Amino acid sequence: MPELPEVEVVRRGLEKWVVGASFGEVEVLHPRAVRRHASGAADFAARVSGCGVTEARRRGKYLWLTLDSGEALLAHLGMSGQLLVQPRHAAAERHLRVRLPLTARQGHDPEAPQELRFVDQRTFGHLLVDRLVDDGTGTGLPSVISHIARDPLDPAFDEDAFAAALCRKRTELKRALLDQSLISGIGNIYADEALWMSQLHWATPTEALSRSQVATLLAAVREVMVAALAQGGTSFDSLYVNVNGESGYFARSLNAYGRNDQPCARCGTPIQRETFMNRSSYSCPRCQPRPRHARA
Repeated sequence: MPELPEVEVVRRGLEKWVVGASFGEVEVLHPRAVRRHASGAADFAARVSGCGVTEARRRGKYLWLTLDSGEALLAHLGMSGQLLVQPRHAAAERHLRVRLPLTARQGHDPEAPQELRFVDQRTFGHLLVDRLVDDGTGTGLPSVISHIARDPLDPAFDEDAFAAALCRKRTELKRALLDQSLISGIGNIYADEALWMSQLHWATPTEALSRSQVATLLAAVREVMVAALAQGGTSFDSLYVNVNGESGYFARSLNAYGRNDQPCARCGTPIQRETFMNRSSYSCPRCQPRPRHARA
């Protein structure tokens, strides 16, 4: 599932190609794509059609387009969702779910009409229109994600508050990192990479962490995510792409995730895979020894 770097890559593409344009007549081709929009597909299309786009924003794994109507077009990509900017005459993708025609923006060729397309093979992603609420800094945030915490790349992220909340959780460290109400944008891939970089085992009890360990972990999270952003995110298949349909290349730089039995880049010990929350967790048994006081 796309994590912060992948979603940020898409957001930047939307900022470049969609902000400043207006939507034409929106067409919902599969109702499941807007299943979280409580008023249904017809209401969704009516509330987006004709609106101008003023901003492309993100919090954690969610992104949204601020509309000049005062509402937001919120997107969650799920496991296979794609937001693509295509020429309007281009052939429809096999799993095209929503068409959002775009007017030409100032300074762009009016004879080259484009549209934003929501493509989703597995239909786990979704779009919805939501009202904006103040997030405490005077900036609008879709109300349905007001419980989502700030992410570590957010300038307003409070490290001290995070450290205190993390140590109060009394849970496994990786489980806490995946809690989007505590810190957003981190998923299985970047949690494993940051834990490897900071030499912490995923089962470390959060209450046992020192402030210096938390600071080291946050620095690792940021370093990994910035590096992934520079390479367009992580793509293991064709399901994650940017708005131009291009894959990211950070998978080539992974040190832990998916590298079971391959040598650790730091010490040469084979990376091991362990079962964690019905998924996999990868770590180096030498660099990241399981703590004796880890929970069973």
